Amino acid sequence: MIRSVLFVCLGNICRSPTAEAVFTHKARDAGLKLDIDSAGTQGYHRGAKPDPRSAEAGQRRGYDFSGLHARRVEDNDFHRFDLILAMDQQNFDDLMRKCPPDHQHKIRLFLSFADAEEQHVPDPYYGGTGGFEYVLDLIEQASDGLIQHLTRV
Repeated sequence: MIRSVLFVCLGNICRSPTAEAVFTHKARDAGLKLDIDSAGTQGYHRGAKPDPRSAEAGQRRGYDFSGLHARRVEDNDFHRFDLILAMDQQNFDDLMRKCPPDHQHKIRLFLSFADAEEQHVPDPYYGGTGGFEYVLDLIEQASDGLIQHLTRV
């Protein structure tokens, strides 16, 4: 049974906090009580709030980013979380290298829950506003798919 979900990207300021905010909203609306968090494979922005462009795009769609701060994946996360969702293949590979073998089954690509051609959530950090909107579209699709998966199980 899935009781906790961790979303992971590189720096934990764009994609994974967006996924945390979107999925928290959708899980609450679906009546699911889950421990939901996000982290980065790197600690570049430790303690920072989500990128303002990510937060603004998400807030326009009704998602709450308050209280979110960047952190790095910790060894305990592999024990604490039932499902660890990587935003792209590099994040997935980094997590698999760090994760103890008996917990590697928890790691998946987030977009494996989406009905989308994309397999990876692209990093919008160096792009324009459209990139943040596209990331939100993908995250919403994958969040809906994850909710369906969790309510079927």
